[in-house]
Formats: sequence, C-alpha cells, structure tokens
Amino acid sequence: MNTSEKAIGTITVLVKDRSESASKVNEIVSQFSSIIIGRLGLPYSGRDLSIITLIVDASTDEIGALTGKIGQIAGISVKSSLIRA
Repeated sequence: MNTSEKAIGTITVLVKDRSESASKVNEIVSQFSSIIIGRLGLPYSGRDLSIITLIVDASTDEIGALTGKIGQIAGISVKSSLIRA
C-alpha cells in the first residue's frame, strides 16, 4: 500500500494504568482528531484496565504517527488493523 493512500482501520489501545496514562492518551487522540471518525472507550474492571477503540480514515503514515505516539506512553499497548478502501 502506498503510504499516501488512505486506509480505513481500527486502533485498539489497552490502558493498564488509567490514572497515569489516560490524560496522555486523550491529549494525543485530540491532536489526531481530524483522522478519527469514531471512538469507543470501555473500562474493564475485571482486569483493571481500559480499552479504547479508534476508527480512523487516514494514510498509513498518519496512522503510524498516531500509534507510535500512543505506544510510547508507559502502561499502554496499541495495535492497528487497516484495509484499503
């Protein structure tokens, strides 16, 4: 896939320490709000974590920049799944 082509995808973010990480994640998500077309956040008290799913429409470079920034935060796991549309 050419990195300038747009892709539709999902980004799943697992937040292990909400009190430490949530504000940082929200700040980065706000910076990339122009490529995010949907967001779902769920607390999962059974495992003491939160799950955030982002639906994005962007180039692979933009998606990589978003996941890269989020992935640098301590206590965060992030994965993306993309499809050319």
